[in-house]
Amino acid sequence: MDEQVIAIEQEIFGQTLEELLPSIDPAVAGLLEKALAGSEVSREEGYVLAEVEGPELNALVLTADRIRQQRVGDVITYVVNRNINFTNVCFIGCRFCAFSTARRAPDAYFLSFDEIKKRTFEARERGATEVCVQGGLPRDLDGYHYRDILMAIKEAVPDMHIHAFSPMEVVHGVDKTGLTTRDYLQMLKDHGLGSLPGTAAEVLDNEVRYVLSRQKLKVEQWVEVIKTAHSLGIPSTSTLMYGHVEEPRHWVNQMVLLRDIQKETGGFTEFVPLGFVHFNTDLFRMGLSRPGPTISEHLRVHALGRLMLQGWIDNIQVSWVKLGEEMSQLCLMAGANDYSGTLMDENISRLAGATAGQYIPPEEFHRRIRAIGRIPAERSTTYKLLRVYDN
Repeated sequence: MDEQVIAIEQEIFGQTLEELLPSIDPAVAGLLEKALAGSEVSREEGYVLAEVEGPELNALVLTADRIRQQRVGDVITYVVNRNINFTNVCFIGCRFCAFSTARRAPDAYFLSFDEIKKRTFEARERGATEVCVQGGLPRDLDGYHYRDILMAIKEAVPDMHIHAFSPMEVVHGVDKTGLTTRDYLQMLKDHGLGSLPGTAAEVLDNEVRYVLSRQKLKVEQWVEVIKTAHSLGIPSTSTLMYGHVEEPRHWVNQMVLLRDIQKETGGFTEFVPLGFVHFNTDLFRMGLSRPGPTISEHLRVHALGRLMLQGWIDNIQVSWVKLGEEMSQLCLMAGANDYSGTLMDENISRLAGATAGQYIPPEEFHRRIRAIGRIPAERSTTYKLLRVYDN
């Protein structure tokens, strides 16, 4: 695949956008020119762009790269962070997940508060400004346990930014405590929650979600948690998992939904396409999904995100742990501008079969970013530039 990625890169960037546009389907060219002028791409126009291949795909990628340069320039950011997956015990049974396990399984674990403190200390010693905290959903978890995790982290490192708890975890806590969503999120914020991962979104279509996980929260619940968090001043990421059972129209519908939420709340910090890692998942073993995204799908999702979200969510992130080095580089040339985080401990994608590793040091980010002629910069969780490495 690496050689194939390199060949595709050479094909796409072997000509300029100005040379390519006159030779492609005029309808597609018109949509790309409209996007270049800063106009909003409609749902119906997105459906057209989501299906392009060949020269039209090349033009989409070049257009996304041009809009990226216009919107955010040549800086590629990253955050120094550490993942703390505090438990792998979960009763939900998502078919796309190979991380979770049963409570009595031999590999089941549940980190103590002291261990969470220790990992937070270690993260700070290695330069981290953020810890990202997520875990499985144990059936018997106390609803206030998430609050207590926040308290432990703040006791260990008071100024550490805590990026924690997906909307699924929030709904679980709400169910366990009986609090309203607003009161529960306010409690978490009062005890140190800085931002919310927009994960558990997968594909925001209830029919698709039923195939992926029958017990997962509904689209309406995900939207409620996200909008409520934003209204309380808790920003979040936004995500889309692609390359499994969904169709290109689902990408577009989700991007339109995210754009509409952003117009209302302004609370999304970034958009993160998450390529499905299929190897060790029940979804693939049962024959329900395709074997992960194609190169074309990787490019279309990242480029389409840049066009459809421009002016509303202007930070597009690559998930290096899912894409690997070569594909991450190519997606950064297809509209993306953020390399995600150093992670330090990445378990969820690794256990699904990803082979890109668990940690990337800042120096390696710098090398990769400079290799494609861009400027590396460390950022905060909310995209404040902390240090630009421009020489």
